[in-house]
Amino acid sequence: MTDERTILHVDLDAFFASVEQLDDPALRGKPVLVGGSGPRGVVAAASYEAREFGCRSAMPTAVAKRLCPHAVVVRGRFERYRELSDQVFEILHTATPLVQPLSIDEGFLDVSGSRRLLGEGRVIAEMLRERIKRETGLVASVGVAPNKFLAKLASDLDKPDGLVVIEPGTEREVLAPLPISRLPGVGPAAEKTLHRLGVRTIGDVAAMPESVLDDRLGSIGASLYQRAMGRDDRPVVTDREAKSIGHEQTFGVNLEDPDAVRAVLSEQVEAVARRLRKKGRAAKTVTVKIRYGDFETITRSGSLDERSDTTDAIWAAARSLFDTWAQSGFRSVRLIGVSVSHLGEPGGEQAGLFEQETQRTNAAADAALDAIASKFGTGAIKRGRSLASPSSRHDDRARARRARDAGDREPGPAEGA
Repeated sequence: MTDERTILHVDLDAFFASVEQLDDPALRGKPVLVGGSGPRGVVAAASYEAREFGCRSAMPTAVAKRLCPHAVVVRGRFERYRELSDQVFEILHTATPLVQPLSIDEGFLDVSGSRRLLGEGRVIAEMLRERIKRETGLVASVGVAPNKFLAKLASDLDKPDGLVVIEPGTEREVLAPLPISRLPGVGPAAEKTLHRLGVRTIGDVAAMPESVLDDRLGSIGASLYQRAMGRDDRPVVTDREAKSIGHEQTFGVNLEDPDAVRAVLSEQVEAVARRLRKKGRAAKTVTVKIRYGDFETITRSGSLDERSDTTDAIWAAARSLFDTWAQSGFRSVRLIGVSVSHLGEPGGEQAGLFEQETQRTNAAADAALDAIASKFGTGAIKRGRSLASPSSRHDDRARARRARDAGDREPGPAEGA
């Protein structure tokens, strides 16, 4: 891969379930379901041992338990997942500054500029997989290819613990036998339309005239044809270049308590603000995303007086948006998320003396918390408003159990991380 781009897609295998098995040796080798165990519980993640029985994420826990009666159901610990995710992304950044997080457990890397120093894509992928395993105990599958579509597809071809390289010039050969469902944008409706045309594989799509796809599938037709040909010119977009930065979380059990949802939102704001500061960016717009138990989704947005990267400023806006919605008629929440957009350089209009002092105080507090999180992990210290979140309560109980196991000694920040 000398003149081509070299893109990696790194995907942590069965991430939530793998973390539970990592932290509790008694769960290793057993089918594990992360999520709620109640009558309305939903599976957030299933270990590969559970997947062998047909269990999968987003499935009602009751259905998964019927498929695999001996599965162990554990409640998610999202603070712990974020902590390990941060460690993994720190490792990825040692290979290239061009890292684009897609979610808590996957991301793209453009290592084209790193090949001269670190070796070809396969070598870099092997190095990252080894470091992730050695430093976190987690297993990652990696796809290596000339573009993002192929890299993401490659990472999924040999799971778990896989490494697949699609060399330039072999794209059509690799893609041709794969089912059309592997193409992004092919949902049930598009799949039925293609089946009526006699199209079953990606090779069949590539063999069709592009005009026919445009005529039958509309706007997605051209995109499907380009992907079927193995083409994708989208760049890897870092947080610094991104138009928005956000975090969201789906709950295994719908949350009925506004305070619990608000506490999770606070944790998300801290993570988003930390990413902003790390990339030297500031935001003008804050958006809160809410998905109800019946899957209806709404968003609420508001603007800051001036661009900011401070946790308090972003939290004030997010809290106001959430509280205004909750007061108008709270409903059970399946997903909560926050994002910031209209990004730019920190600074802006000159504030008054009182506001300047407040800004300096907030910035100092953020810097102190960032330093602690960097050294001991994101779970080492929390703002009081986040302590009501389900993950925080679960983490606190887990730390207490570990302390009792160690001789009734409460761990310090480094041990609790």
